[in-house]
Amino acid sequence: VLRRTRPDQFWQAPPSSRPVMDFETLPVRDGLALHRSVPPESWCVTKRDLVEFRKLVKRHVAEGRIKPTELDKFDPADDRIGPCIHTVNQQFIRPLTHAGGDASWALTCHP
Repeated sequence: VLRRTRPDQFWQAPPSSRPVMDFETLPVRDGLALHRSVPPESWCVTKRDLVEFRKLVKRHVAEGRIKPTELDKFDPADDRIGPCIHTVNQQFIRPLTHAGGDASWALTCHP
C-alpha cells in the first residue's frame, strides 16, 4: 500500500511494511547498473533508515569495528558524541557499499 500524507511527499510504502536491511549478509549487486537504472529522485533514505543506521554505527563502535583516528579522537564510550561522518564513511559506509557492489548507501538500502 502506498501512501502520501502531504502533497510535497513522494509516494512510499509505510515504514513498517519494509524490512530492515541485514548488513551482515548483504547481497552483492551491480552498483553501476543500479545507478543507471534507478532515477536519482528515487535515491533516498527514510527516517527509519537513519534510526537503523545509528544503531549500526553504535554497534560497530562497541565492537571496535569503527575506531578513533588521529583526526577523530572520539570516545567510544560516549553515546551522544560519536565518530564524525568522515570516520564513519571511511571505516563503515565505503567498505560495506564496496562489498555490496559499489552502490550508494541509499541504493544499498533500497535497490
